Amino acid sequence: MSRKYVIINADEVDSVDFSQVDETSENTIRYSVDGTKTFLKFNSDTTPSFLDGKTQYTHSEILTILATDEWTDPDLLGQ
Repeated sequence: MSRKYVIINADEVDSVDFSQVDETSENTIRYSVDGTKTFLKFNSDTTPSFLDGKTQYTHSEILTILATDEWTDPDLLGQ
């Protein structure tokens, strides 16, 4: 079983069943710089139903995505 990552829109957070993902609440998730997206991770061979149809990423893939300006504010780097 490998950890999987899924990006969702911020307005979908209300539909997340936090008992099925590694995050514990909406207060413990990271949002994109503009606040419109977040991502969830889960360790299961079965995808939680509220994430059906969403693109799943590996650890290396999500790290590449999170390193972009959409997810990391370049003005805050090095502070």
